[in-house]
Amino acid sequence: MAREEFDKKLSILENSLVVMSGMVEDALLRSVKALKDRNIDHSQRVIELDDRIDIREIEIERSCVDLIRKEAPLASDLRRIITILQISNELERMGDYAEGIAKINLMMGPEPPLKELIDIPNMGSIAVKMLKNAINVFIKRDPQNANLSANEIHSLDDEVDKLNENIVSELLQIVKKDSSTAERATYLMWTSHNIERFADRSTNILERAFYLVTGDSFHGSKDLLKHISDE
Repeated sequence: MAREEFDKKLSILENSLVVMSGMVEDALLRSVKALKDRNIDHSQRVIELDDRIDIREIEIERSCVDLIRKEAPLASDLRRIITILQISNELERMGDYAEGIAKINLMMGPEPPLKELIDIPNMGSIAVKMLKNAINVFIKRDPQNANLSANEIHSLDDEVDKLNENIVSELLQIVKKDSSTAERATYLMWTSHNIERFADRSTNILERAFYLVTGDSFHGSKDLLKHISDE
């Protein structure tokens, strides 16, 4: 395959990954809003959207494998392909977290949430911002931008963790005063947990993209990419 054709296929792959990321962002925001509004129809649509996210991940994986198998790409290209594979896998799991929140809304029944939903939507917005920034590191491939984004994403991750801790603490206090609220409290704890895990996987995406762009790792573990760069 000519270099120009290979670059075109790789560009299509990267564009597909960006589209998938947008789908995941949409899924989380819609799932949280559906929960806040107690809108069952919107939760069903999030579940359907997750099916499309799963299909997209499979398509990206197949395309990556085909490029590797047929073209024997250079090490630098192989790093990009593997990073796409890794990020698409993270995005698929993040879609599952959004779907989980949608299913929580279905399970809650007609009863209103145990507390006013302000902090949980805030968590969702922060987590989506983290994902946007992480994907931008991959898209721009600019070391200076990568460092700035990394600092911001880790700061935002701390905010999400703190919000999660506060939500769980508040809900436990409510249950302590009235044990009949335990089930409804658990639904909101799981919602908060799903958003917290979504944010953690945004950090994972950042670390994959950051290493691709800079050659450095936050945790000193360069895993498969390090072995490729050493070949």
